[in-house]
Amino acid sequence: MQSGGKSRLAKPGALDHTCSSMKPTTPLATFLPYQLSLTSNAVSGRIAQEYRSRFGLSVSEWRVMAVLGDAGELTQRDLTLRTLMDKVAVNRACKVLEDRELASRTPNAQDGRSHLLALTAEGLAVYAQIMPLATEMERRMFGCFDQSELVQFRTLLDKVRSRVNDLDAEALSSDFGVE
Repeated sequence: MQSGGKSRLAKPGALDHTCSSMKPTTPLATFLPYQLSLTSNAVSGRIAQEYRSRFGLSVSEWRVMAVLGDAGELTQRDLTLRTLMDKVAVNRACKVLEDRELASRTPNAQDGRSHLLALTAEGLAVYAQIMPLATEMERRMFGCFDQSELVQFRTLLDKVRSRVNDLDAEALSSDFGVE
């Protein structure tokens, strides 16, 4: 317990503001990948609260549904590439969506081994309910940005993502402790 009788443990789902209380000279406080991770987790966590309470969906299940709703039928491999999620997490999410009859699996005629996943009519109906909620949450989260800042933010995110894709781990110098 902290002074005043307050518990040090945060409520489940509460955002962790640890980084904001770090001294500005702390290496982690200025390490941008850490800042991106914290921000991503905070945003995903807040959105997940809504999707779980309203639709019973986890973040992984929602991401798979969103990609299928946007792109149409895909293999699990394609879903893994498009969501940047671990293949086990994608597999688990797909299984849950299939069990709930929000997605269905059909053999892939192109290769005869993989399967294509697609949203069912019920899955499309849930997707249609979620998208307005998602765009409203986006509007509220980023309402502190003016239009030019939003454009710049999206541009910067795209730039970082492209750079990450271009990085070659072999090119990193061993001077940084990476072997």
